[in-house]
Amino acid sequence: MGELLGCVAEQPLVDHHCHGVLYRDADEATLESMLNEGVGWPGGSLFDSQAGFAFRRLCPPVLGLPPHAEPADYVTRRAELGAAEVSKRFLVAAGLSALCVDTGFTPEPVTSPAELAGLAGAVAHEIVRLERVAEDVVAAGVGADGFADAVRSALATRTASAVGVKSIAAYRTGLDLNPERPPEAAVTAAAGSWLRAKARGSPRIADETLQRFLIWCGVDLGLPVQFHVGYGDSDVDLHRCNPLLLTPLLRAIQPTGVPVMLLHNYPYHREAGYLAQVFPHVYVDAGLATHNLGRRAPALLAEALELAPFGKFLYSSDAFGLPELYYLGAVLFRRALSGFLAAGLEDDLYSERTVVRLTRMLCADNAKRAYRLASQMLRARCSASPPPGGARRAGWRRASGPGGHGGTTIPGAGRTGGWP
Repeated sequence: MGELLGCVAEQPLVDHHCHGVLYRDADEATLESMLNEGVGWPGGSLFDSQAGFAFRRLCPPVLGLPPHAEPADYVTRRAELGAAEVSKRFLVAAGLSALCVDTGFTPEPVTSPAELAGLAGAVAHEIVRLERVAEDVVAAGVGADGFADAVRSALATRTASAVGVKSIAAYRTGLDLNPERPPEAAVTAAAGSWLRAKARGSPRIADETLQRFLIWCGVDLGLPVQFHVGYGDSDVDLHRCNPLLLTPLLRAIQPTGVPVMLLHNYPYHREAGYLAQVFPHVYVDAGLATHNLGRRAPALLAEALELAPFGKFLYSSDAFGLPELYYLGAVLFRRALSGFLAAGLEDDLYSERTVVRLTRMLCADNAKRAYRLASQMLRARCSASPPPGGARRAGWRRASGPGGHGGTTIPGAGRTGGWP
């Protein structure tokens, strides 16, 4: 499938938006159900998709199987190795140095950030989902009159060691939000309406006033605020998830200097790139879509970077449940980035030195800067015991993983074999 530029193959990734992986083994039905945002249908298979073919080509060799192994053989091998070993193999092979983990989506038990970090040999940080905090506050018995203060207090506690917060307003109300901070009385009234709806069997927070309240609570914390944008499952109304709908809110947030992270974005990745260009506090990624587009990922990245400043684009996988999705996201992103930069080299648009610098920015440094991760990662490394005698030991610094991934040195922009 081609070679990778050496600097791209060896640069560790910061995955700025991801989730935990399953503790349990995954059977064939589970693999299909988590492979993309769709659902099965009679007589068809989700493996017959861009994501499915990428999965079948790239994932089996990590488990010691030939490319294109049959799903039944793959599931058997997965069960032989066990969930923990499978997760470790794929997470290490993804070549990650840090992960920002959304802990707010748990339809079934998944690994914690600390457990995920241990499997990946990386540093993990938490992203706190705003709606989950509000729902937990109400579940604890707080009434409408105490709702606003209780949410602020709970958020302060929950984010004490977090690096960001996330809004899923796109799923709940759409992104066409009034930019103004709602007054306390309006928040109390909306909380009362939600509590009455909850008593009738509607537990989710799906009120525009409350969504705005939560977003502004996140802004007040001074942490980056992530927004789901665009592509998602059938629970989302895609036409209400265009990031351009956020423009008034982005203008209102801009004076605070709080970074706004537009996640996923497909098929609105060009619109998101425009917003990243015109607003200094807006950042974008192409997570989730990268592995879903499979071999079309290079076109996605090229389109996302048409307008987005290279210093405002971050890597993410949006992997959930299956560790294979971490690996697919990383491999397909590296392939796309390598091809994009190699084309620029061939056109004499970039020097080799510039290619190495851009690789560091897009793979890691932009995320470290936006989330202020550098100091936290340094503290985490300093708190660990150094290898005896200064020798490198397994897990202290990874050697290149499958396909040249996971190294810690940054060679020049020369090519290297890149794909397993």
